[in-house]
Amino acid sequence: MMIVTPVEPVKIQYPPSEILSDEPPLETERHLQQIFLLLACLKWWWRERPNSPQRDDFYAAGNLSIYYSPRQKRSEDFRGPDFFVVLGTEYKERKSWVVWEEGGKYPNVIVEMLSETTAKVDRGEKKEIYQDVFRTPEYFWFDPYSMELKGWVLKNGEYGEIEPNQQGWLWSKQLELYVGKVGEKLRFLTATGELVPTPSEAAIAKETEVVAAKQEAYTERQRAQEEHQQAEAERQRAEQQTQWAQEERQRAEAERQRAEEIAAELENLRHQLKHRGINLNES
Repeated sequence: MMIVTPVEPVKIQYPPSEILSDEPPLETERHLQQIFLLLACLKWWWRERPNSPQRDDFYAAGNLSIYYSPRQKRSEDFRGPDFFVVLGTEYKERKSWVVWEEGGKYPNVIVEMLSETTAKVDRGEKKEIYQDVFRTPEYFWFDPYSMELKGWVLKNGEYGEIEPNQQGWLWSKQLELYVGKVGEKLRFLTATGELVPTPSEAAIAKETEVVAAKQEAYTERQRAQEEHQQAEAERQRAEQQTQWAQEERQRAEAERQRAEEIAAELENLRHQLKHRGINLNES
């Protein structure tokens, strides 16, 4: 009888959860500023989202490593996306995105900033990883210099290109925002075409709104004051006219009384002359 020695299952040694990001520095300042711009705008737009029971939490990061396999055999040279968003996760600071520590969650949206050295990988190898491994619903790439912008949406397991609207913007169903070129920057825009601002842009817009409201209030006060002054002038004119009319009545009454007095004096004079035998009608 042959004795079979049980074989112990191979245990996978997962790296520790606190894995530091290992991303190379971005190639140019323009690439760096573009990532900061997307992060600032989205975090400001969703600033109340993590505390709202009506909305899922989210995590957004830029130039951060994503660790999705203890061995990473498929792409040993793979590094993290330039910008990515994960929905339905805890809103907190992270040193990297470790998929097996995040309930198996992968990014819902990824944006890569094309450059001369990364464009081929971003259009090829990374696109394949995001489609086949990450199953990321939406993938965009943008070149901050040539302004090339393309977007892909996962349909039936494969990426299909997102059709731009008349303005050339690409709709992101995951973010419920457009991704589009504004000037020489990649920006987020609302479904109605409103630009998603940075915090500083929002502060300036708010300050402009406050100044405009104050100016409008001042103009309204000036208008009300002018109307009050006009009404007061009209009242004074009406009072003056009333006073003039009263003076005219008094003057007419005085003249009537004087006429009556003169008539009475004449009548008295006639009586006196008549008494003396003098008839004024015969004179």
